[in-house]
Amino acid sequence: MAGGKPAGVRCVQLLPDDRCALFGKPERPAVCGTLQPAADMCGESREQAMTWLAALERETRP
Repeated sequence: MAGGKPAGVRCVQLLPDDRCALFGKPERPAVCGTLQPAADMCGESREQAMTWLAALERETRP
C-alpha cells in the first residue's frame, strides 16, 4: 500500500480467505516478512490469532 498500511485498515493484498496475495513474491513489503509467528500470537485457533492481530492493530493505530 502506498505510504504503508495504516492500523485498522485491511491490507489491499489480502485475499478473501485472508491469505496474502504477495506471499513469496519479491514485491512483498519487507515489513510483512519480519512478522514472526509465535505461540502467544497464534494461540490455539485462527480466532485467537485474529484477536491477537486485531489488538496489535489497535495498539499501533496513530
